[in-house]
Amino acid sequence: MSSYSLEIRKWFEENKEYLKKELELIDNQREKEEYEKSYNQVETLLGTDLNYYSEHHIYQLLSKVYNLYERNQRELYEKHRQSYVSIGNHRLPPLPYNYDALEPYIAKEIMYLHHDKHHQSYVDGLNKAEKKMQEARQTGDYDLIKHWEREAAFNGAGHYLHSIFWEIMAPHAGGKPRGELLQAIERDFGSFDQFKAHFTHAADQVEGGGWAMLIWAPRSGRMEILQAEKHQNLSQQDMIPLLVLDVWEHAYYLQYLNEKKDYVDQWWNVVNWPAVSDRYSKAKNLRWSLA
Repeated sequence: MSSYSLEIRKWFEENKEYLKKELELIDNQREKEEYEKSYNQVETLLGTDLNYYSEHHIYQLLSKVYNLYERNQRELYEKHRQSYVSIGNHRLPPLPYNYDALEPYIAKEIMYLHHDKHHQSYVDGLNKAEKKMQEARQTGDYDLIKHWEREAAFNGAGHYLHSIFWEIMAPHAGGKPRGELLQAIERDFGSFDQFKAHFTHAADQVEGGGWAMLIWAPRSGRMEILQAEKHQNLSQQDMIPLLVLDVWEHAYYLQYLNEKKDYVDQWWNVVNWPAVSDRYSKAKNLRWSLA
């Protein structure tokens, strides 16, 4: 049985009671019957030997059920969004699209593992680190503060960068930005093609796991391209990420194996330039004294 099938079976077992409750809350009878039919088909399928079925067949049956789960998660996320996040209460943001929405450029299996497993681990690690540092303040015991500061830096940067990463990708996207963002790119990098080549090579040459980032630098009043090893090393402070690309192996290896350059080249097809433009229009208003 593939790792994907095992993960799907585990996910369904963990969430089936929750899904049953959600089914009861659907008001539209026709919609409710469609979801119930899909739920029963998935439950029956997962009770059999999955080796007899293709991953595509499993996913086709599961997609309707997962759409119900994902829709509710987005509603809950918006409902509980507050003006700040209290200590140790960070949450995994839902994907703004389905797992298979970025295919063929990024496979659904990668999106599932990347979002639900890897990103969740950064959220969990950040929450734990924050609570441990709060405990240290309350007890006055700072013997492990260096460890928990490192954990907060690694997991916090991982959580925040991934939250941006999902937003700056979209199905049926790619191409070139327009308007003010394109003008700024041409001003700061010479041309869009020069910017794209610089960003692509920076991403491909990150050593180990890490990121390539287009950032706004309030101290220089312009955009720059940076690398980050892991999530937080070899980068700069006092900057705002606009466009980020995850080049950790978990972001591409299942599909592209060790051909990171191929992954980077294909990734440009899913860049959500309107989302990047929105980030730029807000970030450019933040300026410090030039230095």
